[in-house]
Amino acid sequence: MFTGSETTATVLIILVALGVMGWGFNRARTYGKLGILAWLQSVVLTAPWLLFFGLVAAGIYLNFVGILFLLVASAGLYIYLGKLLRDAGQDTVLQERAKKLLNDKAEALNSSQKPQEQESVPTEKPSAPNNGTNPAIEVVPIPADDLKLLQGIFSIDTFFATETIPYQEGVIFKGNMRGTDPEEVYSRLATSVKERLDDRYRLFLVESPEGRPVIIVLPSSNDPQPATLPQQILAVVLLIATLATTLEASGLLLNFDLFKSPERFQEAFPFALGIWTVFAAHELGHWWQAIRHKVRLSLPFFIPSWQIGSFGAITRFESLIPNRAALFDISFAGPAVGGIVALLMLIVGLALSHEGSAFQVPVQFFQGSILVGSLARVFLGSSLQGNLVDVHPLTIIGWLGLVVTALNLMPAGQLDGGRVVQAIYGRKTARRTTIATLVVLGIVALVNPANPIVLYWAIVILFLQRGLERPTLNELTELNDTRAILGLLALFLMVATLIPYTPALAVRLGIGG
Repeated sequence: MFTGSETTATVLIILVALGVMGWGFNRARTYGKLGILAWLQSVVLTAPWLLFFGLVAAGIYLNFVGILFLLVASAGLYIYLGKLLRDAGQDTVLQERAKKLLNDKAEALNSSQKPQEQESVPTEKPSAPNNGTNPAIEVVPIPADDLKLLQGIFSIDTFFATETIPYQEGVIFKGNMRGTDPEEVYSRLATSVKERLDDRYRLFLVESPEGRPVIIVLPSSNDPQPATLPQQILAVVLLIATLATTLEASGLLLNFDLFKSPERFQEAFPFALGIWTVFAAHELGHWWQAIRHKVRLSLPFFIPSWQIGSFGAITRFESLIPNRAALFDISFAGPAVGGIVALLMLIVGLALSHEGSAFQVPVQFFQGSILVGSLARVFLGSSLQGNLVDVHPLTIIGWLGLVVTALNLMPAGQLDGGRVVQAIYGRKTARRTTIATLVVLGIVALVNPANPIVLYWAIVILFLQRGLERPTLNELTELNDTRAILGLLALFLMVATLIPYTPALAVRLGIGG
């Protein structure tokens, strides 16, 4: 059973979660039916876990079938509510389009009743406000001829431009999106730009800070550039360094220093090969989806680590990303493929483990991860009651692979997890989760200074990966429910991998004596 302090902590967490849900409901009511449906989706994802931990706090433990039922029921309700939300959103959009169309017709009727000479006077007065249709406004550096061609791409059934604003080396068109399908609107506008101006400009369909669709047009010279020769050389150097640190980490796990005993290379190599397999699977997952979406990726810049061999790699986009679905697929595929390979290694390793296996690890090894500890409890059973546990080498390799995968799934900046959050929820939410992740890592580093990995990873994110990924060409088309659920599942597994059991709960579950 839980101790009194642990039960109190669990109850407090549940109460805080319920308070957050109540606060969310109050905010959701202001948005009407759409807000309530969106709130219900968040409740459906949260309620099963509140129920699970509440039952655990009460001393009631669900079996595997019960947990699976909660997951399936939650996913099914989430998909159903998502369908209702899309249908309600479509109705709202159609109503807004109808109102705008009626207003435009009324304005046109009022304008036609005015004398012709009065129609032209406002645009000739120097003090008149800029309405975005006069090529003489300050829309440099786009030439006036190009601007006129760009203004000609808009139509009554795609996007009605009402204002033109200079932006960086291009221009922003504010107005009203007339089409109901952002993907179709973007496709028609981008095709029109290509037909009129070839590849000289890129069109972005994004959301303004006020929440309205806007068009941004930038010169193609602003596209991401391929890695330079020095950058490619750096990638190769980091790869070689990672191969060395992985071999050294493998030797340390085998209780010897490879740099001091290079003749034992053959002992460390199979272990390191397993770790390299997880890394290779991760990167191949990224490349697989990048090729599918016709997006160019840079060479991976691996981050060496003496403790675990490597923290994975930083991979940059060398071309624009067409939409949020492509951003999600490319970002998710790496940790999905690498994580599956690592998980299979862990499961096979646990299945092959027996008394007298090559490795002996302290039982605290399995208490340090909810996911790893739960799987070990299934396969090793009563073997986890002792202080030391004999395991197959694949168990260690799989565990390392899962840890690296989980670190890259943290929802921060340009990590895979940060890109996944940006693809699902947008840039505003991704910015908040980045700050929250850095704060949590900072607190953990202060509480547990004996573990330098946390501080090291926080520094890597802060200095190399904290910035968000640049917007996709079409930011308005949202992901389908399947991708959203896969993303949330990946984030849940990340948490389950990195969060440890409390000692009392581990002992209650039979992990340790």
